[in-house]
Amino acid sequence: MKKFLSVFLVFIMLLSGCSSNTDSGSKEEDGTGSKKLVVYSPNSEGLMNATIPLFEETYGITVEVIQAGTGELIKRIQSEKDDPYADVLFGGAHSQYIANPDLWEPYVSPADSTLPEAYQNVSGFTTSYVLDGSLLIVNKDLAANITIESYDDLLNPELKGKIAMGDPATSSSAFAQLTNILLAKGGYESEEAWDFVAKLIEQLDGKVASGSSNIYKSVADGEMVVGLSYEDPCAQLVKDGANVELVYPTEGAVYLPATSGIIKDAKNMENAKLFIDFILTKEVQDIFGTELTNRPVLADAATADYMLPISEINTIDEDRDYVNSHKDEIAKKYTDLFAKLQ
Repeated sequence: MKKFLSVFLVFIMLLSGCSSNTDSGSKEEDGTGSKKLVVYSPNSEGLMNATIPLFEETYGITVEVIQAGTGELIKRIQSEKDDPYADVLFGGAHSQYIANPDLWEPYVSPADSTLPEAYQNVSGFTTSYVLDGSLLIVNKDLAANITIESYDDLLNPELKGKIAMGDPATSSSAFAQLTNILLAKGGYESEEAWDFVAKLIEQLDGKVASGSSNIYKSVADGEMVVGLSYEDPCAQLVKDGANVELVYPTEGAVYLPATSGIIKDAKNMENAKLFIDFILTKEVQDIFGTELTNRPVLADAATADYMLPISEINTIDEDRDYVNSHKDEIAKKYTDLFAKLQ
């Protein structure tokens, strides 16, 4: 009898253990109680190093990071649609998320309402966390006797052939500059705005920068007087002590958001939501603004001395829906105009 009871008790304990393991596994599968997060990201090492270790330390969650270009990562998310490996895509343009709405889990962070209205999560799945704006980068020595405060100032005859700009058909930053100019000068379909673009093309004197980095580097190296670029790498040059100045066109500068989103049916869903909330906290936004050259999306976040407070910049809001749906048309119109004027 004692032997039977002992065997029976062992059997019960085995059953209990199996049940416990099964429960634990299901919790891990649906992300409840999980201590893991998988992040895909195109972001720079600096931004990742400022974000991921602090998140891990704050929540005791281990983060696996896989870095690649946004386009490549989105293709990977598409291929893994039925069994997602990653939980979050951290980075990329808003337009790339909107173009693939079926890839994202609906989630609006409670902190989203604290953001400027233009960058709030109206799609239900896109969370903005930093902004990058179009600007002019000016070599202080070469422009010592030339006023450069606006797009209009680029038409100064003294600047002909001394302006660096990329090709909007192949460069995202050059395309952002083109749409910024069109908006600032009357609108994307405005004849007056396109007339200004034609005058600017003539000022380029047939020169086209081969890549976005060549624009700000050519200005810093004294090859060009002024370049049409974007804030992040230009602010880094200022931070590093280069003899350049950042000019925000008086007609208005467009700021576009870098975006993050939760991947649909993410295995570590609760941790993914925690991460989205985390990147919008004041602590993290202050780090973005003071230790990096990314501009935080939170309006009252701190910024370093080499970053002009956004409250002092004349910003204008791009019609992102229009631009996204007319991108090829706008780029082609510019290409045709450039060819015509050579």
